[in-house]
Amino acid sequence: MSDFFSSGWSIFIAAVTVVSLLACLGLLIIASKRKVMANDNTTGHVWDEDLRELNNPLPRWWMYLFVITVVFAAVYLALYPGLGSFQGTAGWSSAEQYQRERARLEASMAPVYAKFASLPAEELARDPQAMEIGQRLFLNNCAQCHGSDGRGSLGFPNLTDNEWQWGGSHEQIVETITNGRNGVMPPMAAAVGSSEDVRNVAHYVMSLSGTAHNPVFAQLGQPKFVVCAACHGADGKGNQAVGAPDLTNNVWLHGWGEAAIVRAITNGINNVMPAQARLLTPEQIHVLGAYVWGLSNPTRVAGQ
Repeated sequence: MSDFFSSGWSIFIAAVTVVSLLACLGLLIIASKRKVMANDNTTGHVWDEDLRELNNPLPRWWMYLFVITVVFAAVYLALYPGLGSFQGTAGWSSAEQYQRERARLEASMAPVYAKFASLPAEELARDPQAMEIGQRLFLNNCAQCHGSDGRGSLGFPNLTDNEWQWGGSHEQIVETITNGRNGVMPPMAAAVGSSEDVRNVAHYVMSLSGTAHNPVFAQLGQPKFVVCAACHGADGKGNQAVGAPDLTNNVWLHGWGEAAIVRAITNGINNVMPAQARLLTPEQIHVLGAYVWGLSNPTRVAGQ
């Protein structure tokens, strides 16, 4: 009920629930007093010449099942949450049960993670058990954005290459998973100049990676790139300290081409990876970080 702004909603829902249960009991009482009709007890509907629809009352055993259902619902709502904001007399909550079950599972897995805690990423990446756990953690917590194979998609980084916006060492990956990242590029069109200037800068950015571009536009855009150099560097190679991507590597996280780059300059970009420390223990993040590190370092994992 925390999503509602007024306690009146809680009272309304509780009242509707109680009235609904009472109405069910009332209907059952009325139905229990029905008698078999004195005539042929039909509704008057006939199909296929001789198939008549009868109007019999509910069987007693069926009526009792309905009564038991209503009584069960009343007892349940007295013990557990369900009547608006009333928490129930049993003191149960889904959040507390989740915390208890999580603590129990973490305690059962503690000996397994303990042997991984002191191992470096390269050793963990070669350990089949550690990588099986790491893969499961990845599929449950990371694959929704980065894909089950870690190759990402538009707006979500590819974790299998060696292009890292915030750094690709095991320590940096662990920091990213733990604290999350917020990659922000503010709208820069006003600082760059006119729409033609923005277009020219876009072509200069494309020229940095050797992709198809208009050389005249790129030459005109180079002086204006000074606005971007504050984060991406004068050479466009980026700055991992602030999460500014390398513009020379032909890896386009938010789309390639003039239109995509102009859109980024004009509207800015705000990419957020949520922190996972709330969901995962440090031991789990250590193993998960090694798994992610291994995705981009297959030759080192293989010992080559």
